[in-house]
Amino acid sequence: MADAITVRGLRKAYGKAFAVDGVDLDVRVGEVFALLGPNGAGKTTTVEILEGFRRRTSGEVAVLGLDPQRADKAWRARVGVVLQSTGEFDDLTAREVVHHFANYYPGAADPDEIITRVGLAEKQHDRTRTLSGGQKRRLDVALGIVGRPELLFLDEPTTGFDPEARREFWAVIRDLRGAGTTILLTTHYLDEAEALADRVGVLAGGRLIAVDTPAQLGGRGEGGATVAWTSEDGPKSERTDAPTALVAQLSERFGGEVPGLTVTRPSLEDVYLRMIGSPEEVTAA
Repeated sequence: MADAITVRGLRKAYGKAFAVDGVDLDVRVGEVFALLGPNGAGKTTTVEILEGFRRRTSGEVAVLGLDPQRADKAWRARVGVVLQSTGEFDDLTAREVVHHFANYYPGAADPDEIITRVGLAEKQHDRTRTLSGGQKRRLDVALGIVGRPELLFLDEPTTGFDPEARREFWAVIRDLRGAGTTILLTTHYLDEAEALADRVGVLAGGRLIAVDTPAQLGGRGEGGATVAWTSEDGPKSERTDAPTALVAQLSERFGGEVPGLTVTRPSLEDVYLRMIGSPEEVTAA
């Protein structure tokens, strides 16, 4: 199986409005694919169709070789899902919840090992109602990976995590990828997509407008750089397609070190915002 996910002409209509409008998508086996887009772009609808939670209006979808609308329990045991909110288990401890969910899978991982991997070892005997928002999110992730899924869907997985916890979770994702797990990730954190994803896709208005590596998305790799420095007259900057040559000229001019020298290229966030519209449009979406 060359691709874990294959989508052709996917559409989902609500009345006359299309939440997803003709999406074609391939996610390769073993890769981390990040699906980006503003609120209302169609990310959640697309992912829920791939997970088998929502029926499509038209199009062809194959996930691990099967149509998720017709998939059976054996297929579901191969798929892990981390929703934006899994649910509440107020009267159970975190350990009890993970051990309980492990029983649903024929080849589940060691629940205690999973608890440790997501950073809940010190909280495993606490009732889930006492956990913080970030700790509950870690529990959601534990439930998504305890079944050793071939394909893992992660919907905004690090929402509520502090910076240190996010970096720790990234290590978990890298470990899963290294073990061969295919991961489809949705996130609003562009640094997260850049750190984790082999490729990213950008959804806007229900359409997939670009797919590429984070480094090459939107021509980012070929885009010009901005060289900035401090001259006798104050701060200066120049956009150029040949930054090395410009830096060499400046170095000769200043006789060595160039005061205040910086060379920057468009960030993934810069390219993303340019592709989907202005920040004001993103907020309104």
